[in-house]
Amino acid sequence: MKRKWIGVLLGAVVLAAVASGAAYASADREVVLEFGMFTGSYWDVANANSFTIIDQAIATFEAEHPGVRIHYYSGVDKDDYSEWFSRKLLRNETPDVFMVLGTDFHQFTSMGILKDLGPLMERDTSFDESAYFTSAFVSGQYGGTQYALPYETVPTLMFVNQTLLNKEGIAVPDENWTWDDLYKICRQVTRDINGDGVLDQFGTYNYGWLEAAHSNGADLFNQGGTQSYFGDEKTVQAVKFIAQIQELYQGQTVTQEDFNAGKVAFMPLTFAEYRTYKTYPYKIKRYSNFQWDCITMPAGSQGDNISQVDTLLMGISANTRQEQLAWEFLKLLTCDPTIQTEIFRQSQGASVLKAVTGSRQVEAILQEDMDEGDRVISGALLSRVIEEGCIEPQFKKYEQAMSLANSKISALLDADNVVDSEMKILQHEVDAYLQQ
Repeated sequence: MKRKWIGVLLGAVVLAAVASGAAYASADREVVLEFGMFTGSYWDVANANSFTIIDQAIATFEAEHPGVRIHYYSGVDKDDYSEWFSRKLLRNETPDVFMVLGTDFHQFTSMGILKDLGPLMERDTSFDESAYFTSAFVSGQYGGTQYALPYETVPTLMFVNQTLLNKEGIAVPDENWTWDDLYKICRQVTRDINGDGVLDQFGTYNYGWLEAAHSNGADLFNQGGTQSYFGDEKTVQAVKFIAQIQELYQGQTVTQEDFNAGKVAFMPLTFAEYRTYKTYPYKIKRYSNFQWDCITMPAGSQGDNISQVDTLLMGISANTRQEQLAWEFLKLLTCDPTIQTEIFRQSQGASVLKAVTGSRQVEAILQEDMDEGDRVISGALLSRVIEEGCIEPQFKKYEQAMSLANSKISALLDADNVVDSEMKILQHEVDAYLQQ
């Protein structure tokens, strides 16, 4: 009997030791989440603080999740990111959470690399998709499925040379201006200033048919990317409007040098460029010889003051073994107000959260970097441009189809052909390519 109790006691001791050892090993074992990111700015402007926001998010996450460590590789340039990611994929080392370039999104979804976030969003009662700008949120969808969440967004704005307009006695247009307003201003400012018989002041630079099409409510493709609408009235009107403006320039080509010299009234630029070239030291390198600001795009007769919005996305690997932790980290990056506010401090884009971008705090942050007397873009206007903006379609042949269209429309404008018939021909050519 005594031996029996000794055996039971020894067994209990062994079990306790095993349990204790297992618990110790479990507590001692570190969970590592891999994060895929690139250095520098997604928007191709100078950015010395690309790691600051991520490092802050990592510190917050690790403090809230003891035993979890976030690891990322530094030094991967944006231009090399797709190749770097491909190598990780081939070695079965896909990061748990990672940045998704716009050019890679369709490929990642079609190859099953990105996790469907729908179930995670549905189970998480704290997640609110309405907190995001619509254009930014929808950019992470393909075929009605949410594969990525937006992290940072940048709308296109219209750069306006205030000095030139003031010299010509023209008021800066308001945010609800139209094509008619733009054309009238272009006609007024386009002229030969020095009297040598050659035009040396112009209305626009780099404002093309695509920008006009967006602001005229044109859809260029169907949702599946199997059919184009280049012959549609809204698109045709946009091309005709650009042809009308180009006629004012009498065959002369307006250059970036003309704009830099202050001889052009309007040019599209991104919000990232606005932030970069409005502040020191980059302001003194460009556009320092005249006052300038940004407004909305002019609205076409069938559209609104709409422009393209580009968004940097982040997603979760379909093969992650840490689904819940990956989801929590993705949420922290994309929908935490503190982290999203840092985008305005450390990057050149805008937050994807309505409440952050539209806040007075953000206006104050933007004003800090401006010269005294410079007018900062209002949070309300910035929010409107992002919320109502259009996004690039997501389908495999989009870039090639747009390259074909751009080439044909450029030739059409140069040759002064009949726009209606040529655009219908272009639509047939693009459709034939899409259906190959």
